[in-house]
Amino acid sequence: MTSTLKTALTDSIQAAASKAGLQLVSAIEGKDFHGHPTAVFELAPAANAVAGRTLRLELSEQFDFNKPDLLPAMTAHLAEEAKRLRNPRPDTYVTLEGLPISFRKFQWPFHRSTSGADTYIVHGEAYIEDGTGSPLHAKLSASMTVTFAEIVPAPEQPYAETFVYNAIRKTIDMGQLEFVKSGNRQPVPVTTRYYSRWQKKFIFTDTNDAARLDFLLLKTYWLSGVLGQNQPVWIADPRDAQYLNTTEADLLRMAGDEAGQGLLTLNGEYAAPTAQLMARADEFREKLQKALAITKPQFNEEMRAGHANM
Repeated sequence: MTSTLKTALTDSIQAAASKAGLQLVSAIEGKDFHGHPTAVFELAPAANAVAGRTLRLELSEQFDFNKPDLLPAMTAHLAEEAKRLRNPRPDTYVTLEGLPISFRKFQWPFHRSTSGADTYIVHGEAYIEDGTGSPLHAKLSASMTVTFAEIVPAPEQPYAETFVYNAIRKTIDMGQLEFVKSGNRQPVPVTTRYYSRWQKKFIFTDTNDAARLDFLLLKTYWLSGVLGQNQPVWIADPRDAQYLNTTEADLLRMAGDEAGQGLLTLNGEYAAPTAQLMARADEFREKLQKALAITKPQFNEEMRAGHANM
């Protein structure tokens, strides 16, 4: 382990990571948006580690998660990440509309807005991952209202990353983020409309079996077939289950159905595409182009040409 940061938090992370089947590769000091010190950890699977396939975890330097209201969520986060790190591209996801994207350069934890708004902000970027090295990306500014923050145990990465990523995917699906070669930060509102206090869970979109099946095929095609050299991807990801408003068990059931149709090969909770699924490349790339078109601003061509009365 490479470590220039020896604190109680480092010891706590090392112990929690070990229980999740992870090893601490490095621990260094970072800085948050306001220049306050953070602790940046790099974690990898304790067994069968693959070069370059690691998890970056950034926490406030004085953060203490060894509390009854914080430890369970940290434990669950690390356990999920241990499974996600078996994906060929652990940082990559798909949207319902058909875009393969990676999340990068997030600056945790949330910080208070400097514009005077009563919100918390986290910055990051999303990139199109279509296997061509596309430069298209979106710089993001996800904002969490003070009211929403009341339901979040802590404004730290393990407690917020899943719902932030899903809010971004939802915003993309609604055509409210544009992917460009260069540009300014674009807002992603994270509000109480995404959370049911009655059901005590996040709800980003209502999907039926048909939409979830399409999602699983999209995910397996892009993340395994195109980006992962047919290495299997985790089908029962709770992050996807939250995004789709379903359960991990339901995703596994549907993957089993697709395996029976000859589209996937299933090994436990992981799936890879068959030649039959990969033969549908034109369909998936057409879906990607349509999804990208949704994210582009629409202009009134008559106004652009100066024909409007103003």
